[in-house]
Order: sequence, then C-alpha cells, then structure tokens
Amino acid sequence: MEFKHKSVLLEETIDNLNIKPDGIYVDGTIGGAGHALKVCERLSDKGRLIGFDQDADAIHAAGERLCDYADRVTVIRSNYCHMREELEVRGITQVDGILLDLGVSSFQLDSPDRGFTYRVDAPLDMRMSREGVSAADLVNTMTWQELARVISRYGEDRNAVRIAKGIVKAREEKPIATTLQLADIIRRSVPAAVRREPGHPARKTFQALRIQVNGELDNLSRGLDTAFELLRPDGRLAVITFHSLEDRIVKRRMNDWCTGCICPPDFPVCVCGRKPRAELLYKRGISPSEQEVAENPRSRSARLRVCTKL
Repeated sequence: MEFKHKSVLLEETIDNLNIKPDGIYVDGTIGGAGHALKVCERLSDKGRLIGFDQDADAIHAAGERLCDYADRVTVIRSNYCHMREELEVRGITQVDGILLDLGVSSFQLDSPDRGFTYRVDAPLDMRMSREGVSAADLVNTMTWQELARVISRYGEDRNAVRIAKGIVKAREEKPIATTLQLADIIRRSVPAAVRREPGHPARKTFQALRIQVNGELDNLSRGLDTAFELLRPDGRLAVITFHSLEDRIVKRRMNDWCTGCICPPDFPVCVCGRKPRAELLYKRGISPSEQEVAENPRSRSARLRVCTKL
C-alpha cells in the first residue's frame, strides 16, 4: 500500500515558518513528506532539512518523495523528542525552524493492519513504530481501574468506568484481539443514549489507547522543550494539533515562553527579572479554511500554532 497523506494547513504552515533558502529546518513528523517537500522547494543547495518519523513506512515514502532533494535532506527513524541527540551527532546545535504535525497520518488510519481505526476489522495494534506494547496488550492486561484512568485522561470520556469494566468482563470470555471486537464491546458498554449520539462511541477510547501506546503526550511535552532550545534567535516553531489535549499542551507551553514579568501588579518595579523568550504569531492559532475542510474532512479539528524565539 502506497503511503499517502494529505497535509493539513500546508501553505499556512510553510509561509509561517519564514524559510530562509540557506537555513536548517526540522520536520519532526515527516510522514508522507507533504510539508517537507514544500520546505525543500524553498531551500537552496546550501539549505538543509532533517526529518524524523517512528514509522518505517513513512521513512521509506519520505525518501522516495524527496529523492530530487537528496543533497539537502536527511531522514531519521526516531521520535522527534530525541531530535537534540540525533542532530548533535550530525554536528547541528541550532536550527532556523521546526515543524511538528501531530496525530496519526491518513496512511496509518487507512492501513487495515495498523489497527488505528474502528471502521475496519484489523489486529488491535496502534503502534506507530510497530515496536513495544500494543493496544491489544493494554486491553487484555490492565485492570479496569487502570483502563478507566487511561480512557478518562486521554479520551476525556465520561463513560470511562463503564467502558473499562465492559472490556474486562468481555476478555474473561476470550482475549480482545481486533479493532471491531473492541469497538463492539465499547458500544455495548455505554448507555443507549450515548449510542444514539452522532459519531461512534468508541472514538474517544481508541484515541486514548493510541495516546497511551505511543506515549504521545509525554513525547510532545519533551519534544516542545527540546525544539525551543534548538531554535536560533528569530527561529520559528510551528505545531499542528488535532485534539484538545495536544492543543492545550502546546498553547500553555507557548504562552509560558511568551510571558514576561510575573510580579504582582502593585509592585512599583519588576523584581522577578523574567523576560519573554518568544512571541506568538497568532493568539488563537490558525484553523483550516472551509474549503480545506470540505476537501479533507480529517482536517476539521486541526489547529496551527506558531511562535518566534526572541
């Protein structure tokens, strides 16, 4: 299956990276290389792009798609939270811009064997790297209390306890091995009123399990700090999020970097000495246009946030 992914907020992201032809840029989630290709088109032969991804299929696809720019592109199979170590090995300590396009690629969602979606029956996997603990391992070994915490924290589902208990009860009869098997258990576990609501009742649980399996929010928190430290002055960090948990982390971190004096308002002079380290380009971020959402419904929940390091 060919690795295809329709890049979200493509032109907005590339424009806001303010690419210098001879600059050094990082795509921390290169995926199908849609954003990366646009970056390369704006680089001269003195510029450089370093791309990261955990998915071997993405690495292969990116290499093929960027073959015309092989002299200025390096693609690394690793999580973006490790970018500092990988860049230092290659003699790079500062970069001009970093892009993080979070979430799951269309290829991963549409590949039946990856187990990310409840829309087709497949092995319950959800590992972006195809390594480590799978979603099937979690639902078959965690206590209902542990499952409920994961579903509540990462899925923000008010029916987390009912779903967790339903999973534990179902696995007593036989192990949970496939996506549709789990989706059916979740559907049967929630109240009838929830089943009548728009959307599949398994959506939030699948999101929660995927985040837990891949350590997405922990990696995001570490990756944001690493990315900001690597930026040169005037360098830009652009992050595309797809759900409220990711966006909340990015928003708070960027707001923190942009906050200066935190002394009480009644202090006559600043004594904390704190100065802003960054500047936001858009207070509320950028959402896809109506046209983009119509052409690519999966972009509906996307939000781009960009800051410049001072």
